[in-house]
Amino acid sequence: MNDSRCWRRVLVVLAIGFAGGPGVLAENASGRRPPSILLIVSDDQGYRDLGCYGGPEIKTPHLDRLAAGGVRLTSFYVTWPACTPSRGSLLTGRYPQRNGTYDMFRNDLVDFDVKYDAGRYAVSPEMIGGMDVREVLLPRVLKTAGYTSGIFGKWDLGQLRRFLPLQRGFDTFYGFTNPGIDYWTHERYGVPSMRRGNDPTTADKGTYATHLFRREAVRFLKQNKDRPFFLYLPFNAPHGASNLQRPRPGVQAPDKYIQMYPGCDPKSKRTRFMAAVTCMDEAIGELLDRLDATGLADETLVIFFSDNGGGGGSDNKPLRGRKGQMFEGGVRVPCIVRWPGRIPGRTVCDEFLTSLEIFPTVLKAIGVEPQRGVALDGFDMMPVLQGKAKSPRTEMYWQRQDDKAARVGPYKWVDSKKGKGLFDLSKDIGERRDLSEQRPELLARLQARFAAWKKEMNACEPRRPFKDY
Repeated sequence: MNDSRCWRRVLVVLAIGFAGGPGVLAENASGRRPPSILLIVSDDQGYRDLGCYGGPEIKTPHLDRLAAGGVRLTSFYVTWPACTPSRGSLLTGRYPQRNGTYDMFRNDLVDFDVKYDAGRYAVSPEMIGGMDVREVLLPRVLKTAGYTSGIFGKWDLGQLRRFLPLQRGFDTFYGFTNPGIDYWTHERYGVPSMRRGNDPTTADKGTYATHLFRREAVRFLKQNKDRPFFLYLPFNAPHGASNLQRPRPGVQAPDKYIQMYPGCDPKSKRTRFMAAVTCMDEAIGELLDRLDATGLADETLVIFFSDNGGGGGSDNKPLRGRKGQMFEGGVRVPCIVRWPGRIPGRTVCDEFLTSLEIFPTVLKAIGVEPQRGVALDGFDMMPVLQGKAKSPRTEMYWQRQDDKAARVGPYKWVDSKKGKGLFDLSKDIGERRDLSEQRPELLARLQARFAAWKKEMNACEPRRPFKDY
């Protein structure tokens, strides 16, 4: 195999129309209901912030149970080291640079204690930014096959009406639409931020956000147990709270869960971080229990992962770096996938996989194709999860403003404000030994592959809001 083929990036272009119409998948050829999808995303959870990933003190019995029933991925990446572009890629199956959402929709002045009143917030970048409406999101494709879709938690892909979940294919939405909130007041730096459907609401102010998303998700399962559904549960836990008080409160958690760590300082960031994760884990446990009780567990594909590397209070060992950085600690995340009878339980997969694979994997699982002419940057990873095939992915690329990185085979190149270097991940997962001087030809190869990827992304049909065209 020649060099260009050996190092080529995986790209799937599916040029066929939508399959079927509403209700077409009420029953498949075998007489069984098509699988439902439960997609759970945590926020800023570190690589080792689960018991099943080696976390020595954190309590995650239900996520550990999920891993025991499926496969735990150890070389799984997201497309960006922070939330907005990562979530955009998840729901489109496309690189941030392809779908147009390759930076945050965020008001940076809050970092300098600026409080936005209603009028100023209404015209701020955080309010007016959003994913290009030409992008086709996963729930819209699933709708053509008769699926009912609900999202409960963090949206983060736009706040103007045309960008909201109900306009992008979801049937039900309860949550917030900006990058983060206070867990109890549901305000973002003083701005009320919770919505039901398209409309703002303060009805649940004072109730811990994770409890609310749990309540809504359980209600959705009860209402849709007799039909195929897509339940997207993007928690804000364990992200730090977004408010202006000093010192910043960091992660917030109810006392009940803080008290589950009696040997730890209840005021420390780490204790509150772990408590927030344990609260989220309990919510996930109720959903898993309900799938068991309704007999839907075997017919539900469950996927869990963190939207990016761990933030304040997290444990990213043995990885270098954290959220916002191009090192492994910013982009390699825990991921668990369970589908009883299809994926072997208690297995571990160290194959090179990414969140770009989720969109095509879900569609393949239910027998539906995406919109005609849509270029996807991933592939169906089910054979890899089943242990039947090696991952066809050999390359992955990241860019956040002037920070950039590339993984080609086992090698990783980083060029960022926080550091740079060339690393062999097969021998140095912690990215400690820079091989740039020893392997200049390899460094040049990765830089050339990154340049080729950039050229391809620049040639894509332009998408708003950031691209100049």
